[in-house]
Amino acid sequence: MTIQQISVFIENKPGSLVKVLEVLKQAGIQIIASTIADTVDAGIYRIICSEPVRAYQVLHDAGFSAMLTDVLALVLDNEVGRAADALRILTESGINIAYLYSFMLSGKGILILRANDADRAREVIMQNNLTFVAEKDLSGWV
Repeated sequence: MTIQQISVFIENKPGSLVKVLEVLKQAGIQIIASTIADTVDAGIYRIICSEPVRAYQVLHDAGFSAMLTDVLALVLDNEVGRAADALRILTESGINIAYLYSFMLSGKGILILRANDADRAREVIMQNNLTFVAEKDLSGWV
């Protein structure tokens, strides 16, 4: 029901992101989706990839500060308003979304989110017949 996301802390200066991408490239790890949040001094590069545990290890071995985080991944039909519908269900149930990002994969929308109460969010998602995507399924779609 959850997938693993890697968060890499990088300096906000030219070339920092390329170094992360080169390490993953050399390891043969496929990035499925990513997003970056930056501040004046640093950024958090969040990655969904084909082999998150191995990616974490190669990044760590290369000297990057990284962590693995469980996030929820919802599958949405590629129709206008589906993300709004899913988020309304969660927020009306008192779930706070810390952050989210989305991408398209094999004609479906994938909504990655981190909730303040992941257990409650999973419960609400199941009660409302929303669809999760499993980590093994993400790798199979790449």
